Amino acid sequence: MKKIDFETHFVTKDYVRAMEENKGYPRYIINKQTGSRRLYYTDDVGEPLGDILLNKLLDTGEKRLKNMDVAGIDVQVLSLTSPGVEQFDPAMGTVLARKINDDLSEVIKRYPDRFIGFAALAPKEPEAAADELERAVKDLGFKGWKTHSNYGGTYLDDEEYWPILEKAEKLDVPIYLHPAVPAMPQLRKYGFALAGAPFGFGIETSMCMMRLIYSGVFDKYPGLKIILGHLGEGLPFLLQRIDFAYERPWFDPDARPDLERKPSDYLKENTFVTTSGNYLPAAFMCTYEAMGIDRILLATDYPYEDSNECMQFLEGLPITREDRDKIYFLNAGQIGITGSLSPNLEN
Repeated sequence: MKKIDFETHFVTKDYVRAMEENKGYPRYIINKQTGSRRLYYTDDVGEPLGDILLNKLLDTGEKRLKNMDVAGIDVQVLSLTSPGVEQFDPAMGTVLARKINDDLSEVIKRYPDRFIGFAALAPKEPEAAADELERAVKDLGFKGWKTHSNYGGTYLDDEEYWPILEKAEKLDVPIYLHPAVPAMPQLRKYGFALAGAPFGFGIETSMCMMRLIYSGVFDKYPGLKIILGHLGEGLPFLLQRIDFAYERPWFDPDARPDLERKPSDYLKENTFVTTSGNYLPAAFMCTYEAMGIDRILLATDYPYEDSNECMQFLEGLPITREDRDKIYFLNAGQIGITGSLSPNLEN
């Protein structure tokens, strides 16, 4: 069975230049004394971005393909790396997103059997972003949108962004909701160690997802599909708990959002989760039992994580070959991916 990797990242030279020239945040800053580069999400949260990692992000050719072959990955879904273009000046972000999408389209044309694209969008101009998503899907052949969990203080559930969600449902493409450094300063006190991948990324993304649920957007757009990385950003562990306000008979109905279903139902019916960057067997088994095998997709988080480590972890789990085939390939059919692939990749 073939393997489709749903979370892999890239950058373009234009994006790197924009991050180096941006006067606000996010931006890349190079220490003039040491020559080291850091990605600053905010003025108080930065992480190292060395040449080795940056070159892997820039590479969408032979070296990336070799890494895929060694790990046994047949197809990567490519998406612009964090923090994306969402927090740039809206006009600048809109122009840059279109250029990035065009560049990614050329990569896919060169390797149509190996790469799929998720669009980059600048949501602070919602109508333009919705139009760009439609162009990316209809004209460039992209299969979804990868966005981040906050836009510098605003969130995807805010109604100003609903035109993009409406467009995603109409086009029947998923939205990959990727972490960003938390907007709340309390989670930034200790820098990237608290705000980033070790903790804050997951907290921020799960909060964004719960806000989406409570906003009622899935009632308005019931066909909307969200993908969460890192085995669901902790939400499978809370699947029973999040229904508390809707199941306790003494809970005041006026103190909870008016939804057509329980919160857990939206996670089980509108959401998929991926295996990216969370290799604790107990965490996988919790996700497996809470969400069900039909909701889990393969993702390695390349190049931030080791693709081989991910595949070795999955191959060592106490699940059946049939379950692995669903994770690796078959579940992708539920979000319209496999039907559009080259016939060689469906065997």
